[in-house]
Amino acid sequence: MGPFEMVVLIVAISVGAGVYQTYLKTRANSAADETTKADVSAMREEVSRLKERVRVLETIVTDKDRALSDEIRRLA
Repeated sequence: MGPFEMVVLIVAISVGAGVYQTYLKTRANSAADETTKADVSAMREEVSRLKERVRVLETIVTDKDRALSDEIRRLA
């Protein structure tokens, strides 16, 4: 095996290894996308619940003191 053939073989092995690493990363990223979709769905549900809680808190904070105390008296 001559020096030219050795250089070609080394380059071919290096390129092959790079392609294989890229393939593995792409495959891992596609698996991560599946869990990301589930995470996004869970986060959207949590954001919806938090928005509802903020609406309730805004109502309490912006309500006039008198109306709030009347409502508390009615509940008691």
